[in-house]
Amino acid sequence: MFMTAFKNISALLVIGVIACLACPAPVSAQDADSVRPRNVILMIGDGMGAAQVSALRLHAGRTQFDRFPTAGFSVTCSADHLVTESASGATALSTGRRTTSGRVAMDSTGRPLQTVLEYAKSLGKATGVVATSAITHATPAAFLAHVDSRKKQNEIAGQITVSGVNVLVGGGRQFFTPAQEGGARGDGLNLLLSMGGKGYAIFDSLRDVPGRFGSMVMLLAPDALAPAGARAATLSGMVDCALGMLRRHEHGFFLMVEGSQIDWAGHANDFPQLLREMSEFDSAVGRVLDFAEGDGSTLVVVTADHETGGLSLFGEKPDGSDLRAAWSTTEHSASMVPVFAFGPGRERFGGIRDNADIGRLLFRALGKIGD
Repeated sequence: MFMTAFKNISALLVIGVIACLACPAPVSAQDADSVRPRNVILMIGDGMGAAQVSALRLHAGRTQFDRFPTAGFSVTCSADHLVTESASGATALSTGRRTTSGRVAMDSTGRPLQTVLEYAKSLGKATGVVATSAITHATPAAFLAHVDSRKKQNEIAGQITVSGVNVLVGGGRQFFTPAQEGGARGDGLNLLLSMGGKGYAIFDSLRDVPGRFGSMVMLLAPDALAPAGARAATLSGMVDCALGMLRRHEHGFFLMVEGSQIDWAGHANDFPQLLREMSEFDSAVGRVLDFAEGDGSTLVVVTADHETGGLSLFGEKPDGSDLRAAWSTTEHSASMVPVFAFGPGRERFGGIRDNADIGRLLFRALGKIGD
């Protein structure tokens, strides 16, 4: 009887050992931190809630969002409002700290906060920002400047000039040029000339971009670009341009890409335009995912600063052919927004998190521990 029991126990031990060998142990938080991406790309669909993503998928069928293995939600409050706006919403993502509405990469007391772009630069990485708004607008500004009001676009432009960012692609040329040259600056300064003197290549179109790494500024419009469907430079083309420059940097890069005008279609309650903006953003997401898949060491995170319009969707046909929208507001809402992640460290971005948590996780992905 004893021998039978011994044999049974031995058999169980053998089975247990085989099972342990067949099933690798879960990755600990410490092990996960050792798998750091070389590059980090953050894509922000301004005003893009879950309903906006749903609308695109129902309208178009499969989307690039379907390629993400990790997804979750973000709660978008600011430090002083349930319903945030883009400056404070983007600041939470860029600094890992919530702030008072209207502030740009500053806390509620006016203290400047380090941005994830600045941290990446301190590590010797290249940095870039792409937006279909003015590059001085609230969301891109939150990665590049520190001001107490998003309205100070001339001041934001001045700070961008000395920020050391390597690649800028978007609109907002008037905030860098003097009034006597058709710009918006009353101080007579031409910041583009100043940046050219610091080694930046200055472009006003996607043509003739050099095929080697270097610092560049490409401002494609005096203010925002034209809406999707009417602008000459698509967001995908702008992303291709930025990646073409940044990918050549020996220490990797951080890039923020904003689909700025999803928000504006929501403010206008313009559903056809929303679908055009979402479709263009989705195409840009595809370009980034293609790059990340080929590179193997790039973390991609896609989210939003807030939802705009309080969008709801209706229809009868499962193919989405009679899809229609209902809007509850022309302003922002307090609805959670989606978070998608791909690449090394993607697992951390699943579940429901505050917007500032997303920012802190971006710092952590780059190796920063603690505050």
